[in-house]
Amino acid sequence: MTTEKTERTYIMLKPDALKRGLIGEIIARIEKKGYKIKKIKTLELDEAILKEHYAHIAARPFFPSLLQYMTSGPVVAMIVEGPDAVLGMRILMGATKFEEALPGTIRGDYAFCTTENLIHGSDSPENAEIEIARFFGE
Repeated sequence: MTTEKTERTYIMLKPDALKRGLIGEIIARIEKKGYKIKKIKTLELDEAILKEHYAHIAARPFFPSLLQYMTSGPVVAMIVEGPDAVLGMRILMGATKFEEALPGTIRGDYAFCTTENLIHGSDSPENAEIEIARFFGE
């Protein structure tokens, strides 16, 4: 008997993932892991939604460069579902700091700096629902 619970999580492929042509590779990894992409869309983010999304780091000195990066091109927003999807996707993504991301993870294999680290994933089931509501209106 498994104790895994089906969850939804919010995943966002950042502008560098699109610019570098890695969307297909990243989505393939998500699907090969066994997760289902329930909804997907491309978005152009503005400063207002980014200030809301990154409110927890808005006072940090690097925030202006993060805003510039996140508005530099489109992103791909997804609702990903599966057993323990929040934790599983965070493991699949790898550490936020690219130099700490292990080989075999998305960031470990493809990221080359911490600012442009290809992918965002919710850090808890509660935040997943908040982020899904923010970007998908659910």
